[in-house]
Amino acid sequence: MTKISEKTNRIIYWILTALIAFVFIGSAIGKLTANEEALKMATNFGLDAKTFSIIGVIELICVLLFIIPRTGVIGTLLLAAYMGGAIATHLEHGESVIAPCVIQAFIFMAALYRFPELRKTLLNSKS
Repeated sequence: MTKISEKTNRIIYWILTALIAFVFIGSAIGKLTANEEALKMATNFGLDAKTFSIIGVIELICVLLFIIPRTGVIGTLLLAAYMGGAIATHLEHGESVIAPCVIQAFIFMAALYRFPELRKTLLNSKS
């Protein structure tokens, strides 16, 4: 098995971080600048416009914590919890859970790559 260079590791690290950040920042902006269609969807989930905006702010805070390397682990856990809530909400309303589950899986894959201490703890690995 070949060892990946430090430069390649950093590139993969930031690509994974950027992809997840792109998804969540886009979602948060969509909630903060909600149009009529988005507000109608929120209403179907039992949310008013104010609550929808608050969820957008929470999502933005979580992704910012995820992006910053020093707070990345807590950001990862918060995003995972957020997606768990999204999955539960989709299940409750009979919506497909495929998209939130894929995003959740991607968060965990990125976290295992980005944070060796998390990988060591969760997978009991030496690397």
